[in-house]
Amino acid sequence: MPNRANTLDPIVCPKPATSWMRDVIAANFGTFFEWFDLLVYAMFAITVSKLFFPTGDEQSALLLSLLTFASSFLIRPVGAIILGVVADKHGRRFTLSLTAFLMLCGTASITLVPTYDKIGVFAPVILVAGRLLQGFSAGGEFGAANSFLTEQDAKRRGFFGSLQWSTSGLAVLVASLFAYCVNRYLSPQQVESWGWRLPFAFGCLIGPIGLYIRRKVNETVAFAQASAAVRKPLRETAQSHMSSVLMGAVISGAGGLASFMNIYMPTFAIHNLGVSKDAAFLSSTLSGLVSVVFPIIGGIAADRLGTVKVMRAALLCGMVLILPLFYMLTRAPSTATLITFQCTLSLVFYSFYYAPVGSLLSQLFPTSCRTTGSSLAYVIAMTLFGGLTPVVTNLLVKLTGSIMSPAYYLIVISTLALVALIASRKRVN
Repeated sequence: MPNRANTLDPIVCPKPATSWMRDVIAANFGTFFEWFDLLVYAMFAITVSKLFFPTGDEQSALLLSLLTFASSFLIRPVGAIILGVVADKHGRRFTLSLTAFLMLCGTASITLVPTYDKIGVFAPVILVAGRLLQGFSAGGEFGAANSFLTEQDAKRRGFFGSLQWSTSGLAVLVASLFAYCVNRYLSPQQVESWGWRLPFAFGCLIGPIGLYIRRKVNETVAFAQASAAVRKPLRETAQSHMSSVLMGAVISGAGGLASFMNIYMPTFAIHNLGVSKDAAFLSSTLSGLVSVVFPIIGGIAADRLGTVKVMRAALLCGMVLILPLFYMLTRAPSTATLITFQCTLSLVFYSFYYAPVGSLLSQLFPTSCRTTGSSLAYVIAMTLFGGLTPVVTNLLVKLTGSIMSPAYYLIVISTLALVALIASRKRVN
């Protein structure tokens, strides 16, 4: 059966190598920016909790800090709808520049906001506002960048789409290095005074560069050829493609949950398993290296073997491995077991299951509403299974009394994703 989304698309010729390389760098600059700022907040959540939520109870303060982290995900659907419609109506290039500007504004507000002891309750208010602005921007960032990348060459959607995941892996790596250097070479007093602001300041510095580069790229051929039609992407998505949105959200959800669980695992291991901070840093670094290199291989495999086939094989492998990995880590926590856990999840769930999601979402929707549909599916997944993962993980352990409960949670969501993945075979190559 032919792919419904592809039959609605115009014929697109591949771009010259020099052209797509420039455009790929431009698209992924914002992806790096988005994930870097997201991760450094998570890595300095404990410090932020002390400076902005002085409740007198460390656990309550940390929970408030994690909820602030999660708040950016709650507004992502709004950003996905508004910015997705903008991208489908006015172009991917324009929207990529807009999301970069909004992300820069949100990051700058977090970098410069005074702490609670300086301006009182206004401090957490401004902090949350900055996170919400980042979340709004990120809601439209993925869909616009994914459409921009996967429309470079219809025969290599997997490869181009996977580049966002490699860039995200690079962001994890750089954010980990920043967090390590700040905590290693500054005293606790210096970290709380000004050191925690350094990575956000770095994010502010690269923001204008990304904004400048994005203004220089060309619109995709697919969008240019289809732009003569009168577009109502939100209505089209709601009336004709809601099943694809829900299907894409469930499929993306398993990858997002596994990825955020993996990112949070060093913090989880430090506080619940007694693993040292140096071990956690080394594990995150090696996991980040895996997440930079192997998603590209996963994307190429999806192009050659089929998107659904590669994702299904990776998901089944991950479901088989997750319980032994959790058991190994929780029963014998060490540097070696944490590295094994994180690198395995980065390889299986992230590189070969999650990285081809960009290609899958692109194939589920036609050009006329591709960004809107992809954005909605992705942010629904991120809202339910992304930013809330640290909170849910802690609550599961607390409520069940079982350190293994996050593994069972991942298996349940993966089972739902497997059903959705099988159902998508009629629409995706």
